[in-house]
Amino acid sequence: MKHAPRIAVVASRFNETVTSRLLKNCVSTLKKKGLKARQIGIIRVPGAYEIPWAVQEMALSGDFDAVIALGAILKGETPQNHHMARAVISHIQQISLKVRIPCILGVITPDDEAQALARTRGELDRGRESALAALDMLKLKERLGRGTA
Repeated sequence: MKHAPRIAVVASRFNETVTSRLLKNCVSTLKKKGLKARQIGIIRVPGAYEIPWAVQEMALSGDFDAVIALGAILKGETPQNHHMARAVISHIQQISLKVRIPCILGVITPDDEAQALARTRGELDRGRESALAALDMLKLKERLGRGTA
């Protein structure tokens, strides 16, 4: 990488107990892997529905080499969670392909809060996993000759 990588993290505030843990674990992992606080941009949005817009803005800004999306869409009494998850996941992938910047999916879709919290620690820690995926994708981007300026 020709300059120190910058990674944006877009995290939903909805389901705060879960998303704050995902965010904390993600940022902690990035720092453990050598990134400084100034290399990590954190954006909070109201809910999962707003994540793709913020991811797109961060990806298009030219300020970041990768974007991580964090959120928790829990199953409810209606099928809204399925529609929400499908839209959010699809749009994040489309943004990544269109803008040609790795956009990492750290939006979880558990059945309940217990499953969600389980994905914030140990082997299931999706915050940590998302940070590691972003770093891996930056290495791949550089290896393919599409590294940052």
